Amino acid sequence: MSEFLAPPIAAPLPDVDTERLHLRRFRADDLDGLAAVFAHSEVWQFPYGRALTREDTAQFLDNQIREWDTCEFGCWIAVHRETRRIIGYVGLSVPMFLPEILPAVEVGWRFDPTYWGQGFATEGARAALREAFDTLQLDEVTSVPQVDNTRSCQVCDRLGMRLSREVHLPGNARRGAVTGALYLMSRDEWRAQTAPRPAS
Repeated sequence: MSEFLAPPIAAPLPDVDTERLHLRRFRADDLDGLAAVFAHSEVWQFPYGRALTREDTAQFLDNQIREWDTCEFGCWIAVHRETRRIIGYVGLSVPMFLPEILPAVEVGWRFDPTYWGQGFATEGARAALREAFDTLQLDEVTSVPQVDNTRSCQVCDRLGMRLSREVHLPGNARRGAVTGALYLMSRDEWRAQTAPRPAS
């Protein structure tokens, strides 16, 4: 049985370009750029309350590459198209931290604080939702920010995701238990939100 309890998909997730971002699969040589982003404590304030070390980042990167190899989708590394700098990640993953909803796919993001407040998370996450429903043909996508992570909850709201309920996220070796806000979006809800509006 796969270690990642993901629903079946219609096709693998491709690389994508948005207006300002090049979104692509993780590579082993992304370690330096990603470690520079993760060295900011704000990036991992939720749930760890600290920055990630280079060793932590290497483990994260290995896990991301393995998830792609197993599931044929995952989070993308986010490269700023103008500067070609790695500024974070955004995309789709299996929320193994919340076994009660598996198999499932979550949309998530983390960006260098220098780029906060400029709409990059919303831009990248919207591209991820489009691919989730149009390419992967998923029935539903979730997002589970911590309830006190107001910035990420606001991104979910801007994406048009529906707040379902609060959920208990069990603790693990790296953090204690926390409370998450379970957001959902169905394929029908996405299509209704993105359908062309008739001319008036």
